[in-house]
Amino acid sequence: MTKKVSRIGVLTSGGDAPGMNAAIRAVVRTGLYHGLEVFGIMRGYQGMIEEDIFKMEGRSVANIIQRGGTILKTARCKEFYEAPGRKKAYDNLKKQGIDGLVIIGGDGSFRGAVKFSKEFDMPCIGIAGTIDKDIHGSDYTIGFDTAVNTAIEAIDKIRDTMDAHDRIFIIEVMGRDAGYIALHSGIATGAENILIPERKTNIKDIIESLQEKEKRKKLVNLIVVAEGDEFGGANEVQKVLKENLPNAEIRVAILGHIQRGGSPTGIDRLIASRMGYHAVECLMEGKHNVFVGILNNKMHYIPLEKAVKNKGGISEEWMKIVKILAS
Repeated sequence: MTKKVSRIGVLTSGGDAPGMNAAIRAVVRTGLYHGLEVFGIMRGYQGMIEEDIFKMEGRSVANIIQRGGTILKTARCKEFYEAPGRKKAYDNLKKQGIDGLVIIGGDGSFRGAVKFSKEFDMPCIGIAGTIDKDIHGSDYTIGFDTAVNTAIEAIDKIRDTMDAHDRIFIIEVMGRDAGYIALHSGIATGAENILIPERKTNIKDIIESLQEKEKRKKLVNLIVVAEGDEFGGANEVQKVLKENLPNAEIRVAILGHIQRGGSPTGIDRLIASRMGYHAVECLMEGKHNVFVGILNNKMHYIPLEKAVKNKGGISEEWMKIVKILAS
């Protein structure tokens, strides 16, 4: 193996996701194993611009694999959108001698990395750290499994009180542009309806179904809604249902940022560790602008730009499963 880099930087950017710390740990320890110097960049691209950069050692990542959030913090940096901001960031990296980057983040983070790398010929390796699972090229993204399990636990508890009172409950989960959390948590908790951004919501069909169930005295119904559903989220759905089902008890629960926090699941710790290890291997092999993913339990590499341009879609099979199991 030919070493192409000597000093690498690692950062977390965009929304935080459980398992990011496990990925940081893997990057640092793999880099040190190969004799590289590893630098942590605080608050993503913002820290790069402000030169909030520090050298990391093995002890820097001790006792973090089980922690949610990110020890490197994260931020969305508007200044990095502009050429002068990116130039300032590059100058700070060169001052530290950093000649390769591992970026743990989502779609917006990778867009910034693609532009930055083209302008300054800086090797960038992307790891998908996003609870939304909306990046092309990987069956997994860091944080998704934890977010789904958090949602499932909350929905299971809500279902207990829903059953006790014969209520309709509309539960809103995260997913501004992608409905994977809603889809997976909804199927896993037996939701009667799942509303996601990828599919047009036929509210008329939902109303008719609930009216028919009301006649059969099936008063307990669970609806899981992704926050980005085109109908407008849980509160909007409740308004329309209440107008058409005046006798029904309808409640809303918005799970919100509880889905971002918490100790990562075993799956998220494992995939984060695996991706972090392979990200450093890519830099060592002289690869530029690669997205590190996992498909069919094997490492999968695609150009970072391709991961940005293509979103993962929800298959018709999943939608058929939803329809059949909810009937």
